[in-house]
Amino acid sequence: MKEMPTAIEGTLRKSFLRVPEVIRQCSGINVFGKRIKSLVYTTDLAIIRNVNADAIWAVYPFTPQPIITQALLLASDIPVFTGVGGGLTSGLRSVMLGTNAEIQGAMGVVLNAPTSNETLKTLSSALDIPVIVSVISEDTDFEGRIKAGASILNVSASTDTPKIVAKIRKEYPKLPLIATGGPSDETILETIKAGANAITWSPPTVPTLFKKVMNSYRNNMEHFH
Repeated sequence: MKEMPTAIEGTLRKSFLRVPEVIRQCSGINVFGKRIKSLVYTTDLAIIRNVNADAIWAVYPFTPQPIITQALLLASDIPVFTGVGGGLTSGLRSVMLGTNAEIQGAMGVVLNAPTSNETLKTLSSALDIPVIVSVISEDTDFEGRIKAGASILNVSASTDTPKIVAKIRKEYPKLPLIATGGPSDETILETIKAGANAITWSPPTVPTLFKKVMNSYRNNMEHFH
């Protein structure tokens, strides 16, 4: 292999958050010509501007709001996949949120696990960007999801994630799969080997990061993450 040239990082950007290197071992998903292997799971604008992930996984536990999507898209310099409900927020509202997200520039939209196939079908018919559906159980009707228009499945099932990924991969060899990687390089690698094409990574919280910074400052030391 050819040797990589010297990395360009600058002086003020050395504290960038870096996703685990092991994620580079997955194949990635190809969306509109862009290969995406790592997705950082956050809606924090400071983290979004200071992370080396390939994309943003902007799903949050509140009713999706277009103004939040707009803020994320304006702040991000990498693709954004944004949540459009599927639980309490469903039906026509999810479709409207999805349409708005596409107009604003989202690369894809994410529906929660409780989403009905009817909502999924309507949304996928209305959009020209990928519709992703989250999977939290191996009892999910994967075929029904795919027929209803799911372009990508996102497996988020805690410790059962690798098992469910392997099951889906066996039945659908070419279906793009995103999955949570877990807390360590070992769990991430296990998920990749099971068949995940891309990994969502949860970064440290801002208070946790700032605690490290303040500890360094108290000791009169420079701080780099």
